[in-house]
Amino acid sequence: MSITAVRIDGRLIHGQVANLWTTKLGINRIMVVDDGVTTNAIEKSGLKLATPAGVKLSILSIEKAAANILAGKYDSQRLLIIAKKPDRLLRLVELGVPIKKINVGNMSQSDDSKSITRSINVIEEDIENFKKLDENGVELVSQMVPNDREEKFMDLLKQHI
Repeated sequence: MSITAVRIDGRLIHGQVANLWTTKLGINRIMVVDDGVTTNAIEKSGLKLATPAGVKLSILSIEKAAANILAGKYDSQRLLIIAKKPDRLLRLVELGVPIKKINVGNMSQSDDSKSITRSINVIEEDIENFKKLDENGVELVSQMVPNDREEKFMDLLKQHI
């Protein structure tokens, strides 16, 4: 299977992802999975600029990402999947994409969010989606950068809800 890592990060591709994670994991393709981003030319352009040299970038809708992965299109590559929110990844799982583990990175604060860690803020919909991912056997961890200790995300979530 080509999926090397899966990360939730509201910023999508930025310094931590572009430099630390891709290098540490030997990633050669980043896949941004987000229906909204696929239609936003400015955001797509920024993501292309942020992608490290030598790393391919795919910006796909949830349905297209699932179809491509399940068809084996990336089987010879080391793939990092990134999504802004857990609902995108839950949908991939529901479509049959074998996601075993998700690293919950940065989720920005909003007026109706609850703070789980310094950099992870969730709304009720996110909490429900994390519970569904957990019920589907997906391991959820929190690790901002590769040198940080991995923490069990559902334990962190339970402490704050």
